Amino acid sequence: QVQLVESGGGLVQPGGSLRLSCAASGIIFSIYPMYWYRQVPGNQRELVAVISSGGSTNYADSVKGRFTISRDNAKSMVYLQMNSLKLEDTAVYYCKLRGAFSNDYWGQGTQVTVSS
Repeated sequence: QVQLVESGGGLVQPGGSLRLSCAASGIIFSIYPMYWYRQVPGNQRELVAVISSGGSTNYADSVKGRFTISRDNAKSMVYLQMNSLKLEDTAVYYCKLRGAFSNDYWGQGTQVTVSS
């Protein structure tokens, strides 16, 4: 059974940093792309960043230059380093694994609140 567990969210001031982590289990992690999404209540879930199995990355324009996605295949972990956080980065952040046959697996989410 595939399981994704996020951690690392919290309250941070504008301009601050947070590092989100997502631990995967129950699947051969290294061969699948990994994603970070975020969602504000009342809005659709928004793609923030993606990293391929080979390590290629892509980012939403709103976070380019501030966020960095990375992965550690030996630990089945994906990370999202978030710097220069803004009020509008406040959201619940989710990691997602796209597995075989485009099956998507989601974590439970971790709250990030940027506030002064």
